[in-house]
Amino acid sequence: MTTTIYPGEVFADTQLFDTGIRQLIPHYDLMLDTLVACVPSNARHVLELGCGTGELSLKLLKHCPDAQIMAVDYSPRMIKMSKSKLEKTQFLERITFIEADFGAWANGEMKKEIGTNFDACVSSLAIHHLTDEMKYKLSTCIGKNLVEGGCFWNADPILQESSQLQEIYLKLREQWTINQGSTIDNIRSKIGNSQPQGHSGQDRLTTIETHLTMLSSAGFKTVANPWRFFGLAIFGGWV
Repeated sequence: MTTTIYPGEVFADTQLFDTGIRQLIPHYDLMLDTLVACVPSNARHVLELGCGTGELSLKLLKHCPDAQIMAVDYSPRMIKMSKSKLEKTQFLERITFIEADFGAWANGEMKKEIGTNFDACVSSLAIHHLTDEMKYKLSTCIGKNLVEGGCFWNADPILQESSQLQEIYLKLREQWTINQGSTIDNIRSKIGNSQPQGHSGQDRLTTIETHLTMLSSAGFKTVANPWRFFGLAIFGGWV
């Protein structure tokens, strides 16, 4: 029987996520560590959109010793796993979880209070589930809710510029998975049946150029792409 999951949960069994995503996504930890390095260590008020199992949250809490994180995710399963992980650390009191759809926040439909005047906003493997129209609305909403000089960084799959690049990436990803002791077929057998939730759906990938143009149009003064590995990238900027 196929398990129905929300976009972004990926695996039918949430407990498999941390291991499975590292087998599926090349340089997953390097990608998250690079994103965290882009966040000022003196940030005190951080918004995380799509907190998942708390892997990025944990890295941020270690990097920013004075930070309080507002973590948003629409998956109760992900939030439960994240809380369970953070309960084993000294960081739980520095993070607040909100079960909500960040697409609703971007669209002005939010019923729960997230807050404003964030020093930084971060996201990983989540925003690509929005349409381009919603990505732009979210970029605008993020910009309005950052302090002057605040930053936003997103680590996400992107649409590559050519089919040749995509073919190379798929081969490299397959070899990466083999090197991690698994196979693409084995990973796929554990993936759940993703159904739309809120404003999110199946992968809706966009090029780096489009992402940076959206951010500039949304009012970000400086935009950048500090890391990329074929179909994966970190991008964002400062307001």
